[in-house]
Amino acid sequence: MTDRIRTLLDENKADEAIAVLDRFQAGGGTMDDTLFYLLGNAWRKKGNWQMAMNNYLEAVHLNPDSPAQQALDIANEILDFYNKDMYNQ
Repeated sequence: MTDRIRTLLDENKADEAIAVLDRFQAGGGTMDDTLFYLLGNAWRKKGNWQMAMNNYLEAVHLNPDSPAQQALDIANEILDFYNKDMYNQ
């Protein structure tokens, strides 16, 4: 499953990766930290930062050593940079 999702993301098929993982979860599949991390990456590729960060947080909850922690930190830095003006309104 992990290799399939990575391939889809490498081929810029984020929608398909999300659909595959959604079906996996709906069918009773257990998501591990790696799958939540990859799902976060798929949402990030689509520009949905909230869904990306939600999935990164879930991955970190399951495994504090997950690479999702670094992705979450980077996402926060990016959003802080782009949204600074929102804080000063």
